[in-house]
Amino acid sequence: MDTNTQPQIKKSLYKDFVEITKARLSISVVVSTIAGYLLGFNEEQPFQWLVLVLLIVGGYCMVGASNVFNQIIEIELDAKMDRTKNRPLPSGRITKQNAFILGCVLTILGLAILYNVNPKTAMFGAISIFMYVSLYTPLKTLTPLSVFVGAFPGAIPFMLGWVAATGQFGIEAGTLFIIQFFWQFPHFWAIGWFLYDDYKKAGFFMLPTGERDKKTALQTILYTIWMILASIIPVFGFTGNLILSKTAAVIVFLLGLWMLFYAVQLHKQMDAKAARKLMIVSVSYISLLQIIYVIDKFLR
Repeated sequence: MDTNTQPQIKKSLYKDFVEITKARLSISVVVSTIAGYLLGFNEEQPFQWLVLVLLIVGGYCMVGASNVFNQIIEIELDAKMDRTKNRPLPSGRITKQNAFILGCVLTILGLAILYNVNPKTAMFGAISIFMYVSLYTPLKTLTPLSVFVGAFPGAIPFMLGWVAATGQFGIEAGTLFIIQFFWQFPHFWAIGWFLYDDYKKAGFFMLPTGERDKKTALQTILYTIWMILASIIPVFGFTGNLILSKTAAVIVFLLGLWMLFYAVQLHKQMDAKAARKLMIVSVSYISLLQIIYVIDKFLR
């Protein structure tokens, strides 16, 4: 083999690995997990760099494996959509067999690493990959309820960090779960709205009514409101060791109103441009919320 081609092959393999594990999405999920860990550690369960590194690596493996199996199942559907037809599997750059081997290796490696954090973390990691691959993925072509089912594994990362830090699942982890659970709906419905035509080619049902209508836009508003309410619950002192100061709660509430404004705009404008704006704002919202929660903990 020409030595000049070796770097190109390595670069190509790296690019395919990044694409098939959806690196950008996987990293964003891992960041949520890190935020949960930073919120969870305390004097009884002190911060440990090793645990955090294991959580990051194990978390990426699990999310990456979910994405690999998802793309194996949807290979023919991905080939029909403009935004996915050039992915490694539909384009033929990676075979289904090699992708399956990669998915299995990432799953086993991820579970083993998370088990070394603590058994509960590995258990929730396993639940997440099972629900995403075995329930959410096949339901996408059958019912709009797929988004509801997918919101469960999608909400696990934030709380997973708390479980990794404390070894416990209680009201604190449950609250982090609920916040990200409600956030999933306006976020994914916004995506489903502006990618409606592309999703339609593959037969995906991503909107609650199946259509870009007022009822879908109204539900987006309602779930955004539920998300806002869930995000400020810790200020009332009902959530154990998960505490939010009044100042932080006001900032989080204002952030929520910012996202609600764009949900209302979607209801008014009823177009893909408004949906895309809501999606972008939703990503900023969840990232900023997690940052505020963490900063507030360290300032108190």
